[in-house]
Amino acid sequence: MDKPTLYQHQETLTRYLRDPDHCAPPDGMDVARAQVYRDLVFSNLSSLLSGTFPVLVKVLGDDHWRALVRIFLRDYRAQTPKFGEIAQEFVEFLASEPLALSDGPWPPFMVELAHYEWVEMALQQSDAEPLPASDAGLLLDRPLQVSPLAWPLAYAWPVQLVGPDYRPDSPPAQPTLLLVRRGEDWGVRFSELSPLAWRLLQRIEAFPQLNGRAQLEGLAVEAEMVGSPEFIDSGLALLQQMHDEGVIGMAA
Repeated sequence: MDKPTLYQHQETLTRYLRDPDHCAPPDGMDVARAQVYRDLVFSNLSSLLSGTFPVLVKVLGDDHWRALVRIFLRDYRAQTPKFGEIAQEFVEFLASEPLALSDGPWPPFMVELAHYEWVEMALQQSDAEPLPASDAGLLLDRPLQVSPLAWPLAYAWPVQLVGPDYRPDSPPAQPTLLLVRRGEDWGVRFSELSPLAWRLLQRIEAFPQLNGRAQLEGLAVEAEMVGSPEFIDSGLALLQQMHDEGVIGMAA
């Protein structure tokens, strides 16, 4: 029999490291040494991910968390060599609804909880710059933009409340609307949004050519509040608050 090539040897070892329950180490390799590599790869990946998803780890428990990491390691092929981006790939893996997770102890809110926890790390590591200073007096007259360091989010599950002591079985009737933003101190803050505030931010992102007045008038149409000065005044106050917090600014 021909001697395996280096590539074949590496491929066999990789299959073993990913799935040691069903794949053997390369022929001739010391089993104890192979097990050391196996444990190191798994331990490093589990440690890397658990730092980003502490609530998910607590909700699942150690055994189920280890099983989830093993499935990820076995079935997923990451597209990045950067350790800092593995957590995003983990979220994308969960969101892809892999067949291996179609049954088992996985909570129905797992994907959204993982995304919610990943967002904090993603914003902390973002290279985006805050919006430049601008005159709040021009909010109604100039096109607006949402800061790249402020993300409006919508979840079916109340992810900010989920934990070991609260594991809902079904989503509430109303979605959970959140704003996550990074401040000047690089701290990441989460806050709840009203449906109108969330929709206003969504409109600013969807229609960047509109000035603030047009955005509020469009929102009034959607809310069936056309012709209400009080609605426009309240909307302007909301724009001013978000402007002061660095959430929105003037479009370039």
